[in-house]
Amino acid sequence: IRNTIEKTTSLMSFTSSPSYGSQNVAFWRTLLLLHCISTLVLITISTPPEDPVKCASGNTNCTVTNSYGTFPDRSTCGAANVAYPTTEAELVSIVAAATKAGRKMRVTTRYSHSITKLACTDGNEGLFISTKFLNHTVQADAEAMTLTVESGVTLRQLIAEAAKVGLALPYAPYWWGLTVGGMMGTGAHGSSLWGNGSAVHDYVTEIKMVSPGSSNEGFAKVRVLSEATTPNEFNAAKVSLGVLGVISQVTFKLQPMFKRSVRYVMRNDSDFGDQAVTFGKKHEFADFIWLPSQGKVVYRMDDRVPVNTSGNGLFDFLPFRSQLSVALAIIRSSEETQETFRDANGKCAGATLISSTLFATAFGLTSNGIIFTGYPVIGSQNRMMSSGSCLDSLQDGLITACPWDSRIRSEFFHQTTFSVSLTQVKSFIDDIKSLIKIERKSLCGLELYNGILMRYVTSSPAYLGKETEALDFDLTYYRAKNPLTPRLYQDFIEEIEQIALFKYNALPHWGKNRNLAFDGVIEKYKNAPAFLKVKEFYDPTGLFSSEWTDQILGIKGNVTIVKDGCALEGICICSKDAHCAPTNGYMCRPGKVYKEARVCTRVSGINVIQSVSY
Repeated sequence: IRNTIEKTTSLMSFTSSPSYGSQNVAFWRTLLLLHCISTLVLITISTPPEDPVKCASGNTNCTVTNSYGTFPDRSTCGAANVAYPTTEAELVSIVAAATKAGRKMRVTTRYSHSITKLACTDGNEGLFISTKFLNHTVQADAEAMTLTVESGVTLRQLIAEAAKVGLALPYAPYWWGLTVGGMMGTGAHGSSLWGNGSAVHDYVTEIKMVSPGSSNEGFAKVRVLSEATTPNEFNAAKVSLGVLGVISQVTFKLQPMFKRSVRYVMRNDSDFGDQAVTFGKKHEFADFIWLPSQGKVVYRMDDRVPVNTSGNGLFDFLPFRSQLSVALAIIRSSEETQETFRDANGKCAGATLISSTLFATAFGLTSNGIIFTGYPVIGSQNRMMSSGSCLDSLQDGLITACPWDSRIRSEFFHQTTFSVSLTQVKSFIDDIKSLIKIERKSLCGLELYNGILMRYVTSSPAYLGKETEALDFDLTYYRAKNPLTPRLYQDFIEEIEQIALFKYNALPHWGKNRNLAFDGVIEKYKNAPAFLKVKEFYDPTGLFSSEWTDQILGIKGNVTIVKDGCALEGICICSKDAHCAPTNGYMCRPGKVYKEARVCTRVSGINVIQSVSY
């Protein structure tokens, strides 16, 4: 720990930009040193998240939220009851009773990490079905290299259970607090162009699902799906959005355990457009962290090596470790102050020091599970692919917590995540660079949240999976507690969002994003009609559907909500000034690079009662 801290402070001493203000740099250096020490020391101490479902009395009169405490439109999702099945038989009984009564149902998970409203049912008379206790291993077959688990098993459990029999899941998301059912519902993925690609669902060979049934079937039907026996239904269920029923069990086809050799390298981004297109073919687990305001890219050179290669490395990503609640509160307060006073210099100083800290500490890689001694870091797949140690802990009274825990004053952010076809990635990166040339400081806010994470994905046979080889761009950025409060340089991020979605026809991540990303999204999927046909067959009365899923699937209604201030939180695209914050000087204007965009731009020297429509 001492060596890591020394490296961090040494790097911070010369990477901060004097132009961003010495007071800002000194503040962030002190704060980040405290933050770094607490993160490195408090590895196994944290308060785990609470259950996302809360009920007024027992399991009745319930609400659900996501792990961040707020949905994109800030609505409250309620239901009359929640059920916690512990076996498939109990699950069948629960679905049958609700189907017989004609009750709406939606599935909730242990940690509820989908930002979007996939857990919500309509009204307050429906039923939440939690997979919290459907968390068992059903069968592990080392010879066949398969593993069957219940849908509430977390990625962390899945990785550990596979390792017990010498097997490994080749690709997965980096956060291990997701459940198998949740990953299947949203198309969760890691980063790779190799093999069958990086999506978890493309390593699934069988799915058991409980759907509504007829009276002759006892009002519930258990379906066993596979590529060989039911290819159409199988490809619909691989990314289901929860509208086909409740996934009961999933069987994975795994690989023999292997090791990975990882090295992070920071370079300037002058040739990044070209590199982004080809780098994924050179390294199996490649990804990027782009710091556009700094003009830098962190390349992850990550490759498979034989299992007998020396090394016992561990990836425990620093932002996924437990954090001191008091440090989180100070960081949040400082960011709110920067927003209030439009302190771009402060944001940029903090961003520079954060990225320097993460790079100096190898983003949480250690050579032996304790310290980082240098590259390459080599370790077994089960120790290198995913992390989230803030979940794996005992209660400590919220002295520490996961960084986004809504019970404390913590991180509160938007996420915009989409996949751009590899054939268009260079042009998209060039468009972002064009925006940076207009205002260098405009994307420092992204870099405060570790920069733009970019992961490779491939086309999938899943009907609602990815359509082509692509790069997934993950943008995380400040969200105000007041939905009518505009953000510093928010027009730049809005323009990037619209460039990706509309100029390059990018596919949004089903479990992330703001509402506007899903406007007309179903038209981007060539197999959408086949998916909807399976949905109609499985659940003809729409008991597992909601207003939200009907909107994103193009069945009924529109996901955007048009009202004053709606563009500030991405629940609409502005078409008039009132959709922004005219009293704060934010007006609806065309984009700076992509003129078709409509974004909320701060206009100086304008009469704030003036109104313009586009």
